[in-house]
Amino acid sequence: MLYGLTQFSEGGDLFNLFRYITFRAGGAFFTALVFGFLFGRPLINFLRRKQKKGQPIRDDGPASHFSKAGTPTMGGLLILSALMVSTLLWSRLDNPYVWIVLGVTLAFGLIGFADDYAKVTKMNTKGVSGRVRMGIGLVVSALAAGAAAWFHPEALSGQLAMPVFKDALINLGILFVPFGMIVIVGAANAVNLTDGLDGLAIMPVMIAAGTLGAISYVVGNAVLTGYLGVHFVPGTGELLIFCSALIGGGLGFLWYNAPPAAVFMGDTGSLALGGAIGAIAVCTKHEIVLAIVGGLFVVEALSVIIQVLYYKRTGKRVFLMAPIHHHFEKKGWGEAQIVIRFWIISLILALIGLATLKLR
Repeated sequence: MLYGLTQFSEGGDLFNLFRYITFRAGGAFFTALVFGFLFGRPLINFLRRKQKKGQPIRDDGPASHFSKAGTPTMGGLLILSALMVSTLLWSRLDNPYVWIVLGVTLAFGLIGFADDYAKVTKMNTKGVSGRVRMGIGLVVSALAAGAAAWFHPEALSGQLAMPVFKDALINLGILFVPFGMIVIVGAANAVNLTDGLDGLAIMPVMIAAGTLGAISYVVGNAVLTGYLGVHFVPGTGELLIFCSALIGGGLGFLWYNAPPAAVFMGDTGSLALGGAIGAIAVCTKHEIVLAIVGGLFVVEALSVIIQVLYYKRTGKRVFLMAPIHHHFEKKGWGEAQIVIRFWIISLILALIGLATLKLR
């Protein structure tokens, strides 16, 4: 929206700053951060009044979690509100990739909100049927992947870009859409599974967003892509603004979600943010790199899959409890110890993911 001020610029003046993605990304970050600080406490108080008993706690979960009873959920509303307002304010609204990612974020946020609402009103941990959530998520992801393929340059449309190998492309053709569906839905559900401890999910999401933001800026810049040998996708640089807003909104939320959490992100936030980073990866042709950058989310999801399949086959468990962060809780690790170590792992994986831009 503020990009429109450039029409008043004659070059070298204040309005000219709005032409620069980096300047608008900084503005988006601080707007979302201030939004989170201003509206965080009022939102938490509102959620506490409405929910009364807060988010239901699993009966089979770690005993330490029962002390969290009464903590409100749906805190993802704070992140999403800050993210949406900031992105709409600072990004170019004629950019299709911005609308694709915003659409996925909002749609998965609504799915998560419906699930959280069902949990707090019925006071159980089941919420909306998994099949219903998955079905709607697949439809949304199919539309997003199809739209991304439509707006990609003709030479890249339907192609899967491989990291490290210069100019390496795998032609998926019409299979790119179902592949994109898997990436987006998989990312959404993987982040959702990771969100089990105070502050555990939001920091890795911000780290992934920062990494994908840098990748978006590079991929959308003809000079940088030519230098690094990365595929050029015009327009994706604007996604840096979305990623910056996500980081700002995430920090505003983390202020209240740091142990002991005053509010939980809930499925409202985790599904939306996971879907967002999946959509960014699809738009920038960095789906494989997402598996590296978001490796923590991949491990969390795989731990659940392995646990379920192995238990059905043998009646025994591989982990003391899945997702894997609960396994370490059962082994006696403190919550803060798990959270900080997982943050460190996320940062290391993000740096490895960024390194793929140079290793060609």
